[in-house]
Amino acid sequence: MVRPGGRSARVQASVHTAVRELEAEVGRDGLTVPLIAQRAGVTPSTIYRRWGDLSQLLSDVAVERLRPDTTPQDHGGLESDLTAWAEQFLDEMASPAGRAYIRDALLGDPDGSNAGQCSAYAADQVDVILTRAAERGEDTPGVETVVDHIVAPLMYRILFRPAGLDAAHARGLVAGLLEGNAAAGT
Repeated sequence: MVRPGGRSARVQASVHTAVRELEAEVGRDGLTVPLIAQRAGVTPSTIYRRWGDLSQLLSDVAVERLRPDTTPQDHGGLESDLTAWAEQFLDEMASPAGRAYIRDALLGDPDGSNAGQCSAYAADQVDVILTRAAERGEDTPGVETVVDHIVAPLMYRILFRPAGLDAAHARGLVAGLLEGNAAAGT
């Protein structure tokens, strides 16, 4: 476990910063553990001991970069909140940087924990939206229902069928979920 402010947290922060800086300077293909270690002010053995190899380090950095910076905006209603969030999610994840972070998060993730963390980020964001809607008295689907009907199809399309993927598709997924939710009476 990483203690906030402890040596481990400082090492992680300096290594993550070094990865981001060097990636901008030399490109992803130019990254090496010794180069990152030198920039971060640690030994290569520190990186190998903590992350195992370069792909696991890049996966850790990617998961951190995929963490949302803010809570979803409140647009006053469930449909507008979910639509705005889905469009932003699509825009960020389908961007070249987003796709690279997704790829890195998955490639260096032998036990699936990083993928699970990325999924938890999306679920937490959806939970904020649904909680606000419920507090306004709106009928809401469950978090997993939103993940299954909006997040999962978007991620599938981003990863495997990105051609023609646009905000209209995200809006359609939200509308379909909410129409089905209203028809089911939940």
